Amino acid sequence: MAWICLLLAGVLEIVWAVGMKQSQGFTRLVPAAITLAAMLASFGFLAVAMRSLPLGTAYAVWTGIGTLGAFVLGIIVLGEPASPMRFAAAGLILSGLVLMKVAT
Repeated sequence: MAWICLLLAGVLEIVWAVGMKQSQGFTRLVPAAITLAAMLASFGFLAVAMRSLPLGTAYAVWTGIGTLGAFVLGIIVLGEPASPMRFAAAGLILSGLVLMKVAT
């Protein structure tokens, strides 16, 4: 159950990161509201996951899911650069997440 909560927390981190970008510095009401709601829900699911997962593992996986998801959506939705070096960096983050999961 903790890993499902952590996955949900990570997905919601992606939502709030993209929402924050779309809110243009919290000047657009709907994206700002979505950002704040997703932040609260993400922190809530993270807190539940941390009841049974180690702090370092939970936090690393949560931020890693958010980082990779925001990276992918940035490229697909926002037209951000997709260079080989950025993909290599994302691959390193992903390998770190896998190692954290295996080590737990």
